[in-house]
Amino acid sequence: MKVAIYGQFYHENSEVYLQELFQLLKEYNIDTYVEKNFFTSIQNNHKLRLPDYNYPTFIKLDNSFDLFFGIGGDGTILKSVSYVKDLNIPIVGINTGRLGFLASIHKKEIKAAIQAIINKEYNISQRSLLSVATSPQNKRLSNISFALNEIAISRKNTTSMITVETWLNDNYLTAYWADGLIISTPTGSTGYSLSCGGPIIEPATNAFAITPIAPHNLNARPLVIPDDTEIKLKIISREDKFLASLDAKTTSLNTNTTLSIKKADFTIGLVLLHEDSFIKTLRKKLLWGEDKRNKQ
Repeated sequence: MKVAIYGQFYHENSEVYLQELFQLLKEYNIDTYVEKNFFTSIQNNHKLRLPDYNYPTFIKLDNSFDLFFGIGGDGTILKSVSYVKDLNIPIVGINTGRLGFLASIHKKEIKAAIQAIINKEYNISQRSLLSVATSPQNKRLSNISFALNEIAISRKNTTSMITVETWLNDNYLTAYWADGLIISTPTGSTGYSLSCGGPIIEPATNAFAITPIAPHNLNARPLVIPDDTEIKLKIISREDKFLASLDAKTTSLNTNTTLSIKKADFTIGLVLLHEDSFIKTLRKKLLWGEDKRNKQ
């Protein structure tokens, strides 16, 4: 088995869990590669001592890898997608922070998780993505043209709202007068869209959600649409630029830019242990929030 390991940065007090992960991978003779910048971060932390092993590093991947380990939180998993892309490498999310929807394996469950993976006692949850094209073409956006969670349009350098004219399959829908607009996948429905009043969508549902950000239109409501719908957006603003965010990646676009958003032609696989599920994680997340409020 050949695996890749990635983290955005070295998490404070996580050395014991990283130590355990690397030690287990070595004991099972798993061919382990570490993302170059993350490996440098690990080496610079003197509390962590890796097993005696010559770890090769990577900058980008190929399809020879069997699994991709993302160490961190949900943000790390979103960044992991930029490495995995359309290579069909399942992502194993190990959460070293708070409970996450994407990084679902708790840091204290690493040993059991590795054993389950070795025994192939896991499922792969296939997640749809959004892709975007612009007219005129934006070179920077062409390099980050897909999103696992959402594509969000928002105002830039102004306190005034923007107008987002919206078409579905070339049929005019409406003009949202708001701070912005979120196009969300089922995976992203528990993120930014949810905080703006959008619906929670089970990951296997073939749908996207359109959620306005602080709309001024009294009749503007979140809308769930089939995921084979092509969405076209045109922006009207007092400023000459607006922001387009694809998950955590943000770029500035001119207001004369038209965006065409549709389902990407590839999916991302997330590894779920047999006892894990979206519903179980959702229940934990909601109860955690309730427990937190009760303690305040």
